[in-house]
Amino acid sequence: MASNTMLHDMVRLCASLVVALLFGVVLGRPASTSAQNAAAPDAPLPELEGSWTPTNNEDFSNDTVPVDYMGLPLNEEGRARALSYSESQLGMIERQCEGWSPTYFMTGPFGMKIWAQSDPARGNIIKYTIGAWHDKLPLEIWMDGRSHPSKYADHTRSGFATGSWDGTTLVVRTTHMKASFIRKNGPPSSDLATMTNRFYRHGNFLTVLGIIEDPVYLSEPLVWTRDYQVSATRMYSVAPPCIVTFEGTTAVTDVPHFLWGKKPEQFMNELPNKYGIPREAVLGYPETLYPEYHQKMMAASSR
Repeated sequence: MASNTMLHDMVRLCASLVVALLFGVVLGRPASTSAQNAAAPDAPLPELEGSWTPTNNEDFSNDTVPVDYMGLPLNEEGRARALSYSESQLGMIERQCEGWSPTYFMTGPFGMKIWAQSDPARGNIIKYTIGAWHDKLPLEIWMDGRSHPSKYADHTRSGFATGSWDGTTLVVRTTHMKASFIRKNGPPSSDLATMTNRFYRHGNFLTVLGIIEDPVYLSEPLVWTRDYQVSATRMYSVAPPCIVTFEGTTAVTDVPHFLWGKKPEQFMNELPNKYGIPREAVLGYPETLYPEYHQKMMAASSR
């Protein structure tokens, strides 16, 4: 009888040890590399939340005249689409509240309001949000290690963005953006375009590097940078709702545009005449991005 009791106690002890070991393995299992990279709760990471105002040291908006595609590596298809564009399209009822793609957060005339959503139990950041403006939606940056959806998933005006830390640099990749425009005067972006951003903080300054890749309209990656500084005043992140109205300038069935080769000459020549540069310099040819093209212009002007 005593031997049976001892055997029963030993079996129970062994079973308890096995359960304890299994429970410890489950709780102590390390998170995936991507999840650790996304969370990194104990790393000395920079604070990105708050209001950021642009320093406006860069000159790359280039949308104050109808034809100014300088600094863009457009291919032939992208150039044709850009030259066919008419800003009168913005008067159409179905386009008044269309909004711009996520690439606009770097080129628009506004600052950034950034806030984070954290896991209340673990303290790690689940997502960052770059606030909306009156003509763009907020950009949500998921930091929880999730993957991008299928290429067949819905493409939206805000796209789908994921972020991870590369040391103290936040790296964000945005996909699934609707076809839109890189600039407000016509250079297009397709729904296959992707955007990679790197956020560098130096004291009270924040530098954002943007790389846009588009196999449809760009012949090579487009690289931008923009500088911001901490704002002394609160920046509001959500603009009033957009309300459409008939502006009395466009017929219901009409889409304003220019046929190939029909862009008005005053549009084509406005910038070249103002600065005395060749017309090709403003049409987004890739070679115009490099220092060698300046030498070519100088050689042509000396003839």
